Amino acid sequence: MAEPVEFGILGPIRASRGADDLRVGGPRERAVLARLVFDANRVVSVDRLIEAVWHGDPPASARGQIAICVSRLRRALGDTGAGRIIATASPGYVARVDEGGADWPRFNGLISRARTCAARDDLSGAVASLREALGLWRGVPFEDLPGLRAEAVRLQSARLDAVETCAELELRLGLHYRVGKELAAVVAEHPLRERARAQLMLAQYRSGRRAEALRTYQDARRTLIEQVGLEPGPELRELHEKILRDAPALLPQQRVEVVPVAAPSQLPRQALPFAGRDAELAELDAALGGGADVPGTVVLSGPGEVGKTALALRWAHQRVDRFPDGQLYADLVDDFGRPVSPMVLLDRFLRALGVPGESIPDDPGEKVALYRSSVSRRRILVVLDDAVDFAQVRPLLPSGPHSRVMVTSRGPMAELVARQGAHQSFLTPLRPEESWQLLSMLLGPHWVAEERHEATRLVGLCDGYPLPLRRAAAELRSAPHLPATHLPTTRLRVPA
Repeated sequence: MAEPVEFGILGPIRASRGADDLRVGGPRERAVLARLVFDANRVVSVDRLIEAVWHGDPPASARGQIAICVSRLRRALGDTGAGRIIATASPGYVARVDEGGADWPRFNGLISRARTCAARDDLSGAVASLREALGLWRGVPFEDLPGLRAEAVRLQSARLDAVETCAELELRLGLHYRVGKELAAVVAEHPLRERARAQLMLAQYRSGRRAEALRTYQDARRTLIEQVGLEPGPELRELHEKILRDAPALLPQQRVEVVPVAAPSQLPRQALPFAGRDAELAELDAALGGGADVPGTVVLSGPGEVGKTALALRWAHQRVDRFPDGQLYADLVDDFGRPVSPMVLLDRFLRALGVPGESIPDDPGEKVALYRSSVSRRRILVVLDDAVDFAQVRPLLPSGPHSRVMVTSRGPMAELVARQGAHQSFLTPLRPEESWQLLSMLLGPHWVAEERHEATRLVGLCDGYPLPLRRAAAELRSAPHLPATHLPTTRLRVPA
């Protein structure tokens, strides 16, 4: 059984069977087919088909030529037998097409489904149907068919209505970052559509681009005055006034819908055993406590291998119950020592917070705004390990009074302290008694007592740096038959 023919009029006229496009003839045949598919399943009179083909100036033989066009279309479509697609029906013809057989009926079916979803408050379902409907468009319909200009206007009007309805629902869902580019294109092509202007202004404002939103209003006012001699309507004027005074009502009433996920728990395992640092842990408690007057952000700076990451993870694991909405972690340098782009890390954070990948905006500013909106009301901890500079850290800083941030860095991160009021903590090497305590934990008190001389040598060589001391202990445990004096001192050098 042959595959059914599918028709497309939401762009250049197209008829296809499976993967093969069918040649439907010249402009007259295309005009007849377009008019029949536009009014699919309804009788189109011969007079209307004549108007579609000749646009008010038909020849005397027009009716006979329409019959010839229909005959040619039937041959091109393989339309034979009793169940013809193009059937004769007084006073003309009818194209029998189900909803799935042509893009225009499919578009209308999806619009109807979107209305049903919206009526039962399923905004996400409505948006999905509208997006599917808009995805059917392939270009400008009937561009080369002057006899179908009125129908082309109707098609374009239906598309613009769908764009604006979809934008309205996405704005209600907090998806303002998604609609800006599409609305800007609509406004550029149709500058008198005030509804699209208002939606674009609101999307720009919610994306942190207040000046652009005000400029969009001024452009609308100038265009309306120049082209129709009128001031903007009340909706645009009221929105303009609200933007000028930063009215709270402009903020989204619903946050971005996210996929239900467990609270992210990205903390790596902490380094065990852990010795000392009681004073430093108490300092972190004070700086990251629950009061509104605490900094909320701490910078742990110090030389490499002094134990910044170990301290940060120690505190984070001990205080994990304070952050029931999750813990985010990122290493800001890759395995080759290169800085990781904060935009890459934001993508990872947003996905961990439940934002679907297709909902993550491309624009960096909108991405930051979405991240901060997603965590603004959460009790969440963000650990940014081995930061390079303030520019890398800044987009990753959450908003909201309940979030806490720990940044580790070899540099002082003075800009973060100055701009964000972060608490600065310079981490120094372990005190001698803490180094002895760590070595006893790593190798056992019996080894330390029996190998006192070698233990003293190791503690002295490591000079309070815990990572070289851990490395030395690991070497000794892996080769217990060798004396400690065989351990290469190069493995114990402390980085400058």
